[in-house]
Amino acid sequence: MTTATLDEQVFRLPDLGEGLTDAEIVEWKVAVGDTVTIDQIVVEVETAKAAVEVPVPYAGTVLRLHAEAGTPLGVGEPLITVGAVPAASVPAVPETAAERYREEEQAGSGNVLIGYGTGHEPAPRRRRRRTAAAPQAPAPAPVAQAHAPLVISPLVRRLARDHGIDLAALAPSGQAGVVLRRDVEQAVARQAPASTEPAPAPAVDGPVRIPLRGIRKAVADKLTRSRTEIPDATTWVDVDATGLLQAKRALEAAEPGRRIGLLALFARICVAGLRRYPELNSTVDTERREILRFDEVHLGFAAQTDRGLVVPVVRDAHQLTTVQLAAELARLTELARTGSLPPDRLTGGTFTLNNYGVFGVDGSTPIINHPEAALLGVGRIVDKPWVVDGELTVRKVTQLSFSFDHRVCDGGTAGGFLRFVADCVERPAVLLADI
Repeated sequence: MTTATLDEQVFRLPDLGEGLTDAEIVEWKVAVGDTVTIDQIVVEVETAKAAVEVPVPYAGTVLRLHAEAGTPLGVGEPLITVGAVPAASVPAVPETAAERYREEEQAGSGNVLIGYGTGHEPAPRRRRRRTAAAPQAPAPAPVAQAHAPLVISPLVRRLARDHGIDLAALAPSGQAGVVLRRDVEQAVARQAPASTEPAPAPAVDGPVRIPLRGIRKAVADKLTRSRTEIPDATTWVDVDATGLLQAKRALEAAEPGRRIGLLALFARICVAGLRRYPELNSTVDTERREILRFDEVHLGFAAQTDRGLVVPVVRDAHQLTTVQLAAELARLTELARTGSLPPDRLTGGTFTLNNYGVFGVDGSTPIINHPEAALLGVGRIVDKPWVVDGELTVRKVTQLSFSFDHRVCDGGTAGGFLRFVADCVERPAVLLADI
């Protein structure tokens, strides 16, 4: 990934792993003329997974930055050129630092994007947001940037860029003068037109073209592949969730100070259902024409973030209690929202749970998260008339939608799984049989 000459070293965009082939420059940490040390962070890039800080394996003077912020680069394209400097002016750095970087660069890669991958093995961890391997003096800032706004989050920079907001014109509300997301959002609201009339549609001969990049591209590729390769079918059922809500309150009362969300309860039910119907905890190897059935349940769940929809994975969900599932779901959700999920938590799922009820909708025909074989969707819980013991009453009702790969099972298995889930929702004590 590098090209060397006697006087300069060209460092190219390294293989970021997980099957990623490109990244977009978010922010340069150095400028032409700065002195850098081995393993110093020089640029922040954004992939389909997250923002990643990239270190340079050379020491020297920055001669050239090959791309501006906002520019997409492919793996192997020139990133930064570093020239040699007198040995006396470079801080001592262990010689193994560069070797360690090259080893990590070559340490294999998965091929899964933000929970939209093709493999089930956890991807090797890669260093993220590292500091330099040795002490280094802060790079001198160009005069033109002396009054640049302090923005820590790349998401804030992107939000400002997308809406044409000048960060230097904002009054930061964060500590130490940091521009926060709410500062940009308030600026966006101020620049919105006062009129509530809808904007005119673009002319037919002048459409707005939005490049498919990053996570949006990953989603598009993933769902297209799912629809192309998987002969899916969907079945659904309305269920009385009154008992499940009562169980939720009872669990929270037994665990003071801990919040146990409905997603955790549905996760617990799905794990039990997959134990009864293991055909659904599988994938299809199309090349070898084999069904791969997994012993472990790695449960993915859809999470909406500022960057789009991601699918964090609770690994070995079958080994966790309901309380542990609740804690892990909350932890991974928070990491997803901040863009801090490690790669091994974004790949390797064997079954996905999607609670689209949070968007206020009742039902859906969910698309299977390729290469998995099934996905359960949960609609909103609302008051509806319901017959209980021959009497009409008002109950808390939700709709469950279940999509499955018809290659791994027939409708009887899919229906059996969905009915088991529905029975557990209506009578949570059914789960006691699996404890």
